[in-house]
Amino acid sequence: MAARIAQTTGAEHTAILGLGVYRPARVVTNDEVAGPINSSDEWIQTRSGIKTRRFASDSETVQSMSVAAARDAMAAAGVAADQVDCVIVATSTHLLLTPAIGPRIATDLDMTGAAAFDISAGCAGFCHAVGMASDLVRAGTSQHVLVIGVEKLTDTIDFIDRSTAFLFADGAGAVIVGPAPEQGIGPTVWGSDGTQHHAIRQSKDWMEFFAEIEEKGVEAVRPYLTMEGTAVFRWAAHSLEKVCREAIDRAGLTTDELDAMIPHQANGRIIEIMARVLKLPESCALANDIEEAGNTSAASIPLAMEALLRKGESKPGDTALLIAFGAGLSYAAQVITMPAWKS
Repeated sequence: MAARIAQTTGAEHTAILGLGVYRPARVVTNDEVAGPINSSDEWIQTRSGIKTRRFASDSETVQSMSVAAARDAMAAAGVAADQVDCVIVATSTHLLLTPAIGPRIATDLDMTGAAAFDISAGCAGFCHAVGMASDLVRAGTSQHVLVIGVEKLTDTIDFIDRSTAFLFADGAGAVIVGPAPEQGIGPTVWGSDGTQHHAIRQSKDWMEFFAEIEEKGVEAVRPYLTMEGTAVFRWAAHSLEKVCREAIDRAGLTTDELDAMIPHQANGRIIEIMARVLKLPESCALANDIEEAGNTSAASIPLAMEALLRKGESKPGDTALLIAFGAGLSYAAQVITMPAWKS
């Protein structure tokens, strides 16, 4: 008879216990980015809803921004480093293929021996990581999980590319996921559509770039982040309503019970369309942090969450829908209870 393998069980309920963010110091106006792409403040605002964004300095790295956001999340949650046994970093802009940045962040936070790894799901990475963290705690694999969404997109964009130069920016957000007396994280609805892989992508792979260096030397053009904005817009407008409604349904709620909706801050027009098709109640706060922060990919949802709380448009304990989509194309959504936060 085969040996019986024991299994663990964890908390019955999970929630986001605390939130922290890091916003780079430098505020960049539309006028500053408009010149190289022959654009204007009016054009950028009309196309995207962005008024300003934050660009990180050389000293504000993926690692340092993550650590700062994580410290505030831990303080807000009242959770010490030795209580966190897993770190998940959602990012597309840690520019080393190996090793992952997660272990270095865990070490900086004195999380000795914690599991730590990165995930790459583009702008949807934070929602993917929250779903994974909740499942880890419920399964008993982890006690508390630190989830970080962080990007330094200014390292990856071409500032003369009219499709990306005005859109992307930098920042970090972190949350602690752990046990709770009542369920604070609904089932995650996620998926992907590889037929749209071309819509948001790196312009060339590294082997192509290396070959180009051998052929052209210093004339070789490095890989940049590129985007087919129309394809992304059409996909989001057509596909995301179903994902949102399924996440709300699986949480056992209706749209009338939502206090807030926090979509990935991809584009102001997409945010408006999503709110309209879902017929959100007037009382439902709609995150629009893209106006001040730009599109920060995997960092955008925690940053937008913090903005709602800071401005008093939402409060801890409110019920919020998170929905994100990005490179892959990948998407994920879940309903959560708004956490405590570090002001």
